[in-house]
Amino acid sequence: MKIVVVESPAKAKTINKYLGPGYEVLASFGHVRDLPAKDGSVDPDANFRMIWEVDAKAQKRLNDIARAVQNADKLILATDPDREGEAISWHVLEVLKEKNALKDQLVERVVFNAITKQAVTDAMKHPRDIDSALVDAYLARRALDYLVGFTLSPVLWRKLPGARSAGRVQSVALRLVCDRELEIEKFVAREYWSLLATLATPRSDTFEARLVGADGRKIQRLDIGSGKEAEDFKRALEAATFTVDSVEAKPARRNPPPPFTTSTMQQEASRKHGFAPAHTMRLAQRLYEGIDIDGETVGLITYMRTDGVDMDAEAVTAIRRMIGSNYGAEYVPEAPRRYQTKSKNAQEAHEAIRPTDTTRSPRDVARVVEPDQAKLYELIWNRAVACQMQSAELERTTVDIVAMADARTINLRATGQVVKFDGFLTLYQEGHDEDEEDEESRRLPSMSAGENLTKKEIAANQHFTEPPPRFSEAALVKRMEELGIGRPSTYASILAVLKDRGYVRLDKKRLIPEDKGRIVVAFLESFFQKYVEYDFTAGLEEQLDRVSNNELFWQDLLRDFWKDFTAAVAEIKDLRITQVLDALNDLLAPHIFPPRADVADARQCPSCSEGRLSLKVGKFGAFIGCSRYPECRFTRQLTPGENGGADNAARPLGRDPETGLEVTVRSGRFGPYLQLGEGAKDEKPKRASLPKGVAPDDMDLDRALGLLRLPRQVGRHPESGEPIMAGVGRFGPYVQHGKTYANLEEGDDVLNIGLNRAVTLIAEKKLKPSSGRRFGADPGRTLGEHPDRGGPVVAKKGRYGPYVSHEGINATLPSDKTPEGVTLDEAVALIDARVAAGATGKRRAPARKKSQKTNGRGQDAEAPKPARRKRKAAE
Repeated sequence: MKIVVVESPAKAKTINKYLGPGYEVLASFGHVRDLPAKDGSVDPDANFRMIWEVDAKAQKRLNDIARAVQNADKLILATDPDREGEAISWHVLEVLKEKNALKDQLVERVVFNAITKQAVTDAMKHPRDIDSALVDAYLARRALDYLVGFTLSPVLWRKLPGARSAGRVQSVALRLVCDRELEIEKFVAREYWSLLATLATPRSDTFEARLVGADGRKIQRLDIGSGKEAEDFKRALEAATFTVDSVEAKPARRNPPPPFTTSTMQQEASRKHGFAPAHTMRLAQRLYEGIDIDGETVGLITYMRTDGVDMDAEAVTAIRRMIGSNYGAEYVPEAPRRYQTKSKNAQEAHEAIRPTDTTRSPRDVARVVEPDQAKLYELIWNRAVACQMQSAELERTTVDIVAMADARTINLRATGQVVKFDGFLTLYQEGHDEDEEDEESRRLPSMSAGENLTKKEIAANQHFTEPPPRFSEAALVKRMEELGIGRPSTYASILAVLKDRGYVRLDKKRLIPEDKGRIVVAFLESFFQKYVEYDFTAGLEEQLDRVSNNELFWQDLLRDFWKDFTAAVAEIKDLRITQVLDALNDLLAPHIFPPRADVADARQCPSCSEGRLSLKVGKFGAFIGCSRYPECRFTRQLTPGENGGADNAARPLGRDPETGLEVTVRSGRFGPYLQLGEGAKDEKPKRASLPKGVAPDDMDLDRALGLLRLPRQVGRHPESGEPIMAGVGRFGPYVQHGKTYANLEEGDDVLNIGLNRAVTLIAEKKLKPSSGRRFGADPGRTLGEHPDRGGPVVAKKGRYGPYVSHEGINATLPSDKTPEGVTLDEAVALIDARVAAGATGKRRAPARKKSQKTNGRGQDAEAPKPARRKRKAAE
């Protein structure tokens, strides 16, 4: 028997079918261990030794794998083909070694880029060892994140009460959002005017031309800065005669974009379908792991975490053949297109994201998957096919026009574009982050030099320059990729962390920094500037890539980083909070002290007029207060007018067509919620909380009615026939079948989740082990009987750390041991050492006679209360 280990049960089920008898495929359910969230998990003084803790939920799964491996001939580690997948395989192997589950079994590592029968069987023929360089890169990245988080976050807590945490990459991503907001606040709009002439050819065809020059000088977009200048030009053009000076037509080609990488897939899914990056990755994971088609489970796309843009030669050949068959030979270029990535990341060895089988059209796939999955599959399919199609052939035309107005010569220009051959555009057009005005997309009528034109209308339009737009999630991912911040597997999680910790909010699909996020960034920029610089973070990513390429030892990278980082932390250790606040006052002034019309000094206290406003910190976070406190008790939120009374008012969304009652969105002490009507005299109105991540401004009537009508029936379970319900409970949205409740994952929508997805979640919930006891002390893990004195020896997790216990004698575990990994012999040695030091077990109190008077707590009524004893440090 050969044991194969993969991450997910869905993947395990599919691969089991491919490999058949002789193989048993088991799932690890992702990562099985991590660094404990406490000091000392990474020890810089011991060459960055790392102490790993097995996840409680993973313990049973690892035990199952260990039991299976003991009777097997071979262990095959088949986790994902990227850095994280390599790390999972390494962790599983290390745990199995600790459990002494491996004897003479052969251990192999296999990778495949797609979950198809051919890809899996081919991978089994080409095993390798675990890539130690990729594991080293993982160790370095995990240690860096831990050291930054556990060193910097306590500094934040001491100097900025109310701050949550700081991370190595998340802080830099947050800075991008905050810097953009600061640009917007500092932006000063500038007035400018444009002049547009509507003209007609001798054949009465009309078109528009814009002013580009006058009296021998060029006129740029912002050159006409007042209405008076614009009116002068308009009067001149009203009286002018117009003649075509020249017509220039140039051929142009537009090449198709490369196939999707992780980043470009997230961007395009956000632009075209409004999907959050985390939702996109969830959908892609399901498409990669596969679905049942005609009784066979098959993966629909290749691996979705990649920087690469190249495609398998056989896949390219199949796509070109399909293009010729479906679109015609003229749409197939002479030679296959090859794309190259500029990324230095080791992950570029992976293929781009593509369909595993191009003959599965989006229309066919849409019949067997959920709507959002179908939308993403169509995007991936269209992009992969379009990248191998012929270029579009265009003709760009520029017409220069001369307007003669008395002695003045005014120049106008019209531009247009004609598609001569659509090529890849027949299937796919790439989206844009911002609305772009494209004058060249207009088609111009036929004209020739020397022709006279007729004036139809002259328009002078006033404009004002606009600040740069806030980042959408897609635009932020694109910017992070351009700067080299983060990697394919981290983009979605970085955005999720920023939203979950309340550092940013999503409003109308734009990221807006919250005040607490801006304060954290201002603090880091003031005192840890180097570590939130874009170049520094990108440089660190490049060093991690060098580790994965065997060009740099991971401990050397950590040693260089830690030396400078600890020095930076030590420099601000003695800073007083007032010094920190003074620095933040200056950096955040445009945001927290905007200009006021009534006084010249925006920081003058509006209450006493003598004190100065300043940033203050309290138990519940930051606020603005007067420097003359306690004489002046003026306070306000960070931004004037924030959280005013209007914010708490009910905003009507419309009326429920069934009841006729008004539906409103409101703000309560526990957050925003929906309400139907006002309720009868003795009856509360129906209410529903807004789902996490949904802004009140984004709520519409249809979605509100759907939430108010929960729970709803999704369908009936295909095996039991019992209904599956979807609703929102105290722990968030869920699906329920009988007594089984499964929480919805990020990207699932409680209003739209389909039957197939609900059945999958419930099945996965039943496969997962119980999360443990909800109440009472940790019962611990029984290691066995004490060899000399009898009685069970138990390993537990205590308030002061892990320990082992026997008959009331407790012994603290060394820092390199965990309750899951400690053996009976090790525990007995620790307990015996405690006994030798004089420790004694707990004694039971003698039985009390029934006639003895007690005070109801088991104590003699007349006896003095026993002093409270502190728990021994050993526990």
